[in-house]
Amino acid sequence: MSELIVIGYNDHKTAEDAYAKVQGLQQDYVVNLNGLAVVSVDAEGKTHVDTPSKIVGVSAASGALWGMVFGLLFLVPGLGLLAGAAMGGLLGKLGKSGIDDQFRGQVQEMLKPGTSAVVVMASKITEDKFADAMQPFGGTLLKTSLTDEDEKELAEHLSGAQQQ
Repeated sequence: MSELIVIGYNDHKTAEDAYAKVQGLQQDYVVNLNGLAVVSVDAEGKTHVDTPSKIVGVSAASGALWGMVFGLLFLVPGLGLLAGAAMGGLLGKLGKSGIDDQFRGQVQEMLKPGTSAVVVMASKITEDKFADAMQPFGGTLLKTSLTDEDEKELAEHLSGAQQQ
């Protein structure tokens, strides 16, 4: 099972500091990352993404899954922009797995111009230690889960979508 955690901040500096802390928590085995990013929205409403160049232990499959989940969460405003049955099926599967329109809406509502968020996808997390380490940064936390079965089905849908 993977946890998808989005922590919103009112300024980019705090998000960058929290992002660095999460990277340290990976090294301390508090969290096993499948994906990590800082998303910021500038004054004009443009979304900017910063990701580490390499996360230790991330396979190509989980990296592709992270990229797809990330893209659907932040970059696809709705079904109308999706082309092809495979992509529609993938989005439908995401809706059943916890990343539904409501969760996406909450994330997008949190990210207003001038704000930033740390986005974490983790296959393992020691929640109490993670919460204690992140508490000094404050922020608004949103969280959902993907079961192992959901991840497997999403990866299968993703490989089908990439072949189209």
